Amino acid sequence: MEVTNRTGRRKTAVARVYLTVGNGNILVNKRDYKEYFPTTTLQYVVTQAFNVAGVAGKYDVKANLGGGGIKGQAEALRLGIARALVSIDAEYQPALKAEGLLTRDSRMVERKKPGHPKARKRFQFSKR
Repeated sequence: MEVTNRTGRRKTAVARVYLTVGNGNILVNKRDYKEYFPTTTLQYVVTQAFNVAGVAGKYDVKANLGGGGIKGQAEALRLGIARALVSIDAEYQPALKAEGLLTRDSRMVERKKPGHPKARKRFQFSKR
């Protein structure tokens, strides 16, 4: 089987995912994903698509991550893996869609407005 590649995004993070048949190795920016994502919560997020589809340990992943923070990168990687699984076999789609793993989370940070310290915060009002 050839390499399947898909893209996942979350906030400003972008994950380019390359999926091949293998034995479950996940490399993120040429490092093991357990080293790249030190917390167990983020490691669970990365492997969530494989667990939902029931194919844990059957595919190797090579991913290039950029932008955003560590949580956004983990969720972008999850979306890329889910999209790649669906492109390999369409039978995975109902289970992944039911868990919400195929939906791109479009929430972004609101921009800072001029004359204000943050996006919504205002400077303290002084009557005199």
